[in-house]
Amino acid sequence: MKRRTVLQLAAAGIFPGLSHAATQPPLKELRLDYAYYSPTSLVLRRFGWLEEAFKGDGTSIKWVLSAGSNRALEYLNANSIDIGSSAGLAALLARANGNPIRAPYIFSRPEWTALVVRKDSAIRSIADLKGRKVAATKGTDPYLFLLRALKTAGLKRGDIEHVSLQHADGRTALEQGKVDAWAGLDPHMAASELEAGSRLIYRNVAFNTYGFLNVREDFLASRPTEVGKVIEAYERARAWTIANPAEAARILAEEAKVSLPVALLQVKLRSDFQTPQPSTEHVKALLAAAPILVEEALVKPGADLNRAINDLVDTRFAVPYIKKA
Repeated sequence: MKRRTVLQLAAAGIFPGLSHAATQPPLKELRLDYAYYSPTSLVLRRFGWLEEAFKGDGTSIKWVLSAGSNRALEYLNANSIDIGSSAGLAALLARANGNPIRAPYIFSRPEWTALVVRKDSAIRSIADLKGRKVAATKGTDPYLFLLRALKTAGLKRGDIEHVSLQHADGRTALEQGKVDAWAGLDPHMAASELEAGSRLIYRNVAFNTYGFLNVREDFLASRPTEVGKVIEAYERARAWTIANPAEAARILAEEAKVSLPVALLQVKLRSDFQTPQPSTEHVKALLAAAPILVEEALVKPGADLNRAINDLVDTRFAVPYIKKA
């Protein structure tokens, strides 16, 4: 979409707050993340489609690796990147606690987390986790998944010994016997399953919140054309990934340094790339998940989560950039 068209839409009220973008000088550098939990970001980076899209503008592209949602959201809050990928519930947690982000695009609907134990573990159910050491990365979907899972068995965070480790370290700690269970994240979780025989004791795809592409609010307001180009490039990567899942898995395997079977498990069996447009579906998913943030005192007292959800999920911006199947 042309810059003039975006500004015309802004003037018409379709993209409120974007009309002052015309005063911005050309963008020198666009900073965004790539992550192993976002295969399309790896495809996009591998083929240089974003560099291609911005070449004529003289804009350089800076890629930053996010090891987890917590890192992506920290980078956004610190203004170290302009666009970053995270799980939906993690993004809501950040937004409710003052991180000024909006999510105009969904990069996937994954089943990327579950509760994992070693192959020889006596733990068979969530109830068996009481009093046990459980690794999870705070501020990420696996951690929030753990809290929601515990609730299904009548347990709370205080009923376990939480060990805060980044995702890859959680896998190592589990396999070395330093923790009893782990709220895993693909591709690390898939690798632990296939290579170490680790078992998934609790799965619930409904507790896996969507992959949100988040943008700093001020950047979205001042640089709508650039954000639109990023979404168009993501759409190109999404279409390619859907058409070439085995090749996308190969890219993931090479980037994350995991085996091809592990990458195939993540891309082909645990990732859905069909619904990139944020909608009431995503709002409802966050509304259903939000109470755990209050119950576990993860948000500031008095935080208005309904407002935070409405402020976070942008259901209009990406409409012109997403091609209908």
